[in-house]
Amino acid sequence: MKTILQKIIAESGYCSRREAEKLIRSGRVTINGVLAEPGMRADDKDEVRVGSEKIGLQKKKIYIKLYKPKGYTCTNRKFKGEKNVFELLDGVETRLIASLHIVGRLDKDSRGLVLLTNDGELTQRLTHPKFEHEKRYLVRIGTDAERMPTDHGSKQTVDAMKKGIDIGDGDGVVRAKTIRHLSGNQFEIILTEGKKRQIRRMFAARGYKVIDIKRTAIGKLELGSLKEGEWKFLEEDEVKKIK
Repeated sequence: MKTILQKIIAESGYCSRREAEKLIRSGRVTINGVLAEPGMRADDKDEVRVGSEKIGLQKKKIYIKLYKPKGYTCTNRKFKGEKNVFELLDGVETRLIASLHIVGRLDKDSRGLVLLTNDGELTQRLTHPKFEHEKRYLVRIGTDAERMPTDHGSKQTVDAMKKGIDIGDGDGVVRAKTIRHLSGNQFEIILTEGKKRQIRRMFAARGYKVIDIKRTAIGKLELGSLKEGEWKFLEEDEVKKIK
């Protein structure tokens, strides 16, 4: 039975379904040498290509959780003088690393949990805004005594972030699903969206500078006992949780 083309490309591990549709619309995908269009279907008898690369079904799904340290970028592109998270995957074949997508990107100055997988369908579900998957963070703000949140100030900050804060640059008003003031200069925050450097910009709008962000969970996947720079293949029960 023929399968919709976006799903074939996603299940190959090449990219997510959303990105596959963009590739099709941009004229980069062919079926048996014929330019593909959105909605077309194919099966294992057909030759599907993205540019010159032949797409085949990915036989083995890979799921890796990694504790990204500060100073590493979340990209599979290499830039001179920069380190990226894939450099931490000692012992994983280069061919397999090339098939992995990053779920839950973190900026260079943040640390914590990221998921690496070649499961295009799962990548789509965990990254598309409409699914509103939760991501949990521990946040530490600057220790300038004049800017330390008092009990009253922390409550105002928590209330403002739940209600919504305009972070500017065309991103408008964003909200925390939940936020707790833990103690002193530390907060726990859960987001279901992921604007660029969103947490830093939310606190900046309140007059605070963020000095540390650590992601501890993506949906039901927990960072657990991993140390900075460490990674592990997910256990079967962990895969079931995130699916």
